[in-house]
Amino acid sequence: MTLLSPVRASVLSFGLFIIIGAILLWLLPSSSGKGLRFIDALFTITSGACVTGLTVIDVGKDLSLLGQLILLFWIQAGGLGIMTLSTFLLLLAGRRPTLSLRTVVEDTFTHRGAGDVRSLLLDIVKFTVVIEAMGGLVLYLRFSKMFPPLEAMYFSVFHSVSAFCNAGFSLFSRNLEDFAGDPLVNFAIAGEIVLGGLGFLVLREIKEAFRKGRLSRGCLSLHSKVVIWTTAILILCGAVLFGLMEWENTLRDLDLGARIMASLFQSVTPRTAGFNTIPIGEVANETLLLLVILMFIGGSSGSTAGGIKTGTFAILCSTALCRLRGYQEPFVFGRTISPGSVARAMSVTIVCTVIVMVGTFLLQATEVGASVDPGSRGKFLELLFEVVSAFGTVGLSTGVTPSLSDAGKIVLIIIMFTGRLGPLAVAVAASRQRIVKFRFAEEGIMVG
Repeated sequence: MTLLSPVRASVLSFGLFIIIGAILLWLLPSSSGKGLRFIDALFTITSGACVTGLTVIDVGKDLSLLGQLILLFWIQAGGLGIMTLSTFLLLLAGRRPTLSLRTVVEDTFTHRGAGDVRSLLLDIVKFTVVIEAMGGLVLYLRFSKMFPPLEAMYFSVFHSVSAFCNAGFSLFSRNLEDFAGDPLVNFAIAGEIVLGGLGFLVLREIKEAFRKGRLSRGCLSLHSKVVIWTTAILILCGAVLFGLMEWENTLRDLDLGARIMASLFQSVTPRTAGFNTIPIGEVANETLLLLVILMFIGGSSGSTAGGIKTGTFAILCSTALCRLRGYQEPFVFGRTISPGSVARAMSVTIVCTVIVMVGTFLLQATEVGASVDPGSRGKFLELLFEVVSAFGTVGLSTGVTPSLSDAGKIVLIIIMFTGRLGPLAVAVAASRQRIVKFRFAEEGIMVG
């Protein structure tokens, strides 16, 4: 069995899963109106399965209760997709895995050893149930003051699942803009987004460290340390920059506490949830660029998030900084980063950059065409934003997505699918080691 076989099988099964969901959403009485067009049903269910959150409909108004439940199931299944896929690779590892397969599993899931597969699966379920239940309980404290008990419970569960799976779907027409100054909603949603985006391996190591009572230096792996610190730095820097850029713009009508909370929330959500408490379509261009960068980086490996991942970003930054300081090998936290990890990080970043560029080009072609109107140039940033949001499985939108043509919707569907499974497939492909019995002569190339 070749290394790419499990990846191909997972891609095909995931694609079939999306098609089945789209057909159900299209054929069943899942719409509250005259029914969904198939392209809109396919877009919605793809966005749900890929935990993206981009939508061409108003989920709370245009979908019936049945339609919302179908979408919720696909969000939950899609959110656990990467983790269960990693577990699938781990199960294959029990059948005399190749060295390259072991490398992939260790680098994306359990680099400290395989362990008991049943225990891994049980921990996945436990983390999901406990975190979503806690988040739902906190949200219920707020929604119970707005809706009858059963409706409040449903709203709490839906938004809790959407938050932990980093989906960003909301039953409110204005997403969470009406809760910009609400600490319960902000911290419950943001907390679940962060936990869902850290990755299962990190959560498991933190749990074990707490259980053994030794949260000290050396109790976490290098991967977990890098993920936690990179996540914290990105959230802090993103919040400060967002606040500075939007203080007198979208934040001007909020009090001081709400401004700080909204800045923090908007720094968390691009990685990669898609909830928003500030109207994204009204933020400044430089803020959109900041959000594009955060969306492209995304969450962490083995998590419910998308993007190139925090570990990849940290490796690239460490490599660049160490080279600038004259070191030949990158290192972090007193550990040298392996050449294989550096090569995979570069491969993933290059491929993902190309995907975003091609996607933006295609969306420009479908939505703007050959127009030479100078006014159409301003749409470039908005379309780039939608493409990165789709690729990073984020779901933030400037308001362009609902007005896309059918061709544009198809482009985003492909990008969402690629963004959800593409980086993992690239990482797997980059992990293959071909046995070569010769070596070409070495020669340098000018750089810089």
